[in-house]
Amino acid sequence: MIRFSVTSWSFPQLTLDEVGGLAKVLGIEAIDIGYFYRSALDKQRLLAAPRSYADEIKARLPVAVSNLYHLFGNSVAERNLADPAWRKENEADFSKALEFCAAIGSPTIFILPGVINGAQSRSQALAETVESLKPLVEAGARAGVTVCVEPHVHSYLESPAITAEMCERAPGVKLAIDYAHFAVSGYRQEEIDVLAPWFAHAHLRQARPGALQAKMEEGTMNFPAMFSTFRDAGYQGWLSAEYVHQGYFDTLHEDVLTETIKMRDLFRTWSAA
Repeated sequence: MIRFSVTSWSFPQLTLDEVGGLAKVLGIEAIDIGYFYRSALDKQRLLAAPRSYADEIKARLPVAVSNLYHLFGNSVAERNLADPAWRKENEADFSKALEFCAAIGSPTIFILPGVINGAQSRSQALAETVESLKPLVEAGARAGVTVCVEPHVHSYLESPAITAEMCERAPGVKLAIDYAHFAVSGYRQEEIDVLAPWFAHAHLRQARPGALQAKMEEGTMNFPAMFSTFRDAGYQGWLSAEYVHQGYFDTLHEDVLTETIKMRDLFRTWSAA
């Protein structure tokens, strides 16, 4: 069954409780959670006492948790997967994050692939990420939580081809796919569709070449076709609306609530067809 959720970081001025309440009012069944803005989880508490903290959050939220966005450091670059120096520390933290996910009922956890570190080539960064992923994927399997990587611009994982290579070289890893991160660079939707066998979580927002985020009527993504790609691949998971209000890629100009509702309604129309 494909279900619709929303990211907590879509609403940077809302607390986690408020995001949960808003989702319930909108008829959205679950939220993605992470370490950002006013809805941020307390990362230190999560790592220190994952089960009790999960129980506390679960008791407060009126909706389910669809995904945890786990960042190893305090930025995209800090302690990233393509840097082998942090593997031991990252594995230790990840085990706690997985424990949290299992306790709160999150079926997936997503992490970023890493960046080019120092004088690395793209292929070297990929090779280091693959080695870093192997124990994380194994730990996820033991915990019953699917480990996903999100390809994104400003990482080295910026094309469907290299993304497929990563998935092939790291058996068991899945994707948290956001088509926008490829569309902004000019990749066509059908070029991204070929990654569908590895989809395990998804973020939804309209986009077009040169714009990571756009109003529904001003982008190039064909969402009914996209939803059908998920269905035809046998996808059983959450599609999470991820309109944001951030300085990153100038994603500051859309009414997040309005665009989230448009996406919700489009998904409902497709589901009912």
